[in-house]
Amino acid sequence: MAQENRSFDHYFGHLNAYRALQGLGADVDGTPAAVSNPADDGSQIAPFHLQTVCIENTSAAWATSHINFNRFSLSSNTPTMDGFVVEGAAAAKGQGSSDVIGKRVMGFYTQDELPSYYFLATQFATSDRWFAPAPTETQPNRMYLVAATSVGHAHAPTNTVSAPTIFDLLDQKGVSWKIYYVDPTIDSELSFFTGFMSKHRDKFFPISQYMVDVANGNLPSVAFIDPGFQVGSDEHPGTGNNIQRGSSFIVSLVKALMQSPSWKDSTFILTFDEHGGMFDHVASRVNGQPIFAMTQPSTGQPATLGMYSGDAVSQVVPSPDGIPPQDLFTSPPADPAGDFDRNGFRLPFIVISPFSKAHYVSHTPADNTSILKFIEDRFGLPSLNKRDAAGINFAEFFETNNPAWLTPPTVPDQPTNAPCTDTLP
Repeated sequence: MAQENRSFDHYFGHLNAYRALQGLGADVDGTPAAVSNPADDGSQIAPFHLQTVCIENTSAAWATSHINFNRFSLSSNTPTMDGFVVEGAAAAKGQGSSDVIGKRVMGFYTQDELPSYYFLATQFATSDRWFAPAPTETQPNRMYLVAATSVGHAHAPTNTVSAPTIFDLLDQKGVSWKIYYVDPTIDSELSFFTGFMSKHRDKFFPISQYMVDVANGNLPSVAFIDPGFQVGSDEHPGTGNNIQRGSSFIVSLVKALMQSPSWKDSTFILTFDEHGGMFDHVASRVNGQPIFAMTQPSTGQPATLGMYSGDAVSQVVPSPDGIPPQDLFTSPPADPAGDFDRNGFRLPFIVISPFSKAHYVSHTPADNTSILKFIEDRFGLPSLNKRDAAGINFAEFFETNNPAWLTPPTVPDQPTNAPCTDTLP
């Protein structure tokens, strides 16, 4: 299950404070003190606790993601991490929104707004090095979720593309699968793949069928759930889009699984498609380079760009298929040059299973295509391309000899009544 457009710091940057309340260590690389981002007028905007669960829309488009990474040298592989607020402002001005400073991208949430997510990320397994596959918007990143490539698209395709998907591999092996959709009509990234929808229409089911299948222990071997893009439960920033409504919906799916015969041998993975332009202090991964991050050298000092010792290794982020971007905008404002050998920014990520390591935080860098690698490893499938082949071993998240959660914990209810004021009170 991949929700929409939130960064790790935006949702989980304060997870350590919650972990401390549970008697756990500060194992999460959350938002450092004294970090900030410059606005157009030169002022510095620091992270702040949002008092609304609704914010105006933002952007994670190709140009935006590159400006987030390096404001004044968009094609550079060297991060400066100084373009979040200015791009938040540009998005607001472009759509006629009120936050013309762009400060909403520096806002964050805590357990106060997202108690269920904080509980799940703490009781089960999470990662603080989980990245969007590509430095761009929703549609290409969702193509990576099913095919480990966008087939050269930095933006939503205007024509269908030819590439194998994980579902083609599952069919070749005779492994059962279904796709459940939340909206009144099917709205799937798989429509970008030539012939997929006409060939596999019988594999798509409304989310009500998920509830029936899970209750009866009849889930397929692999299930994908497309989020509620149309009904507003996808957590995408936008007028009236309440993140608590989306989180509450996810929790209902998880609780249904936990209370069913399917729980004993299932894994529910919650991720997001891309960062949505929201601030994160860790730079995107670039192939062949270490990971850079904004760090605080010492107490009382401003955060500067640095590197954690565990990130000082060259990252492996191969171009999936050697196809460079085919659809970069050339008329002003033009897209910067670049390739698909770079990730987007960090994402919230949780692995929920009876076999999940309790209270576990992974620091192993990966992106959403590692979910495909997990499926491939589980069912003996080949890789789709170089990107999923480079994915991590999901065994890191599991303890199979002595499972911690055969009896699942009681997940707190997710409230949905926090203030929803798009104009940032």
